[in-house]
Amino acid sequence: MIQQRNIAVCIILSIITCGIYGLYWFVCITNDTNTAANTEGTSGGVALILSIITCNIYGLYWAYKQEEKIDMARQNHGMPSNNSNILYLLLCLFVPVVAWALMQNELNSFADSNN
Repeated sequence: MIQQRNIAVCIILSIITCGIYGLYWFVCITNDTNTAANTEGTSGGVALILSIITCNIYGLYWAYKQEEKIDMARQNHGMPSNNSNILYLLLCLFVPVVAWALMQNELNSFADSNN
C-alpha cells in the first residue's frame, strides 16, 4: 500500500535532522514506487546503500529509473505518460530534495486514487 506523505513535513524533517530523515524518505519513495508500478525493482534499502557506495552515481541512475516506474504506474492507473526522466535526473544532480518532492507528489496522487 502506498502511504501518502506531506511533502512540506518531509522536507522540514530532512532539514531538521541534517538529512537523516531524507535518507528514510528516499527508501520510502523507492519502495512506494515499486508498489505503485507493480514491479519487483531494487528495494529502497539496497538503492540507498548503492547510492552511498558509488558516491551517488547510482542515485542518478535511480532517479532516471524512478520516472520510468512512475510512468508505468501512471499507465496502470489510466493516466497519460509524463516522460520526465531527464528532469528527475537533473534535479537529483543539483537539488535532490526537489526531485524527491515531485516523486512524492506523484505517489500521493496514486495513494489518493487507491483510496
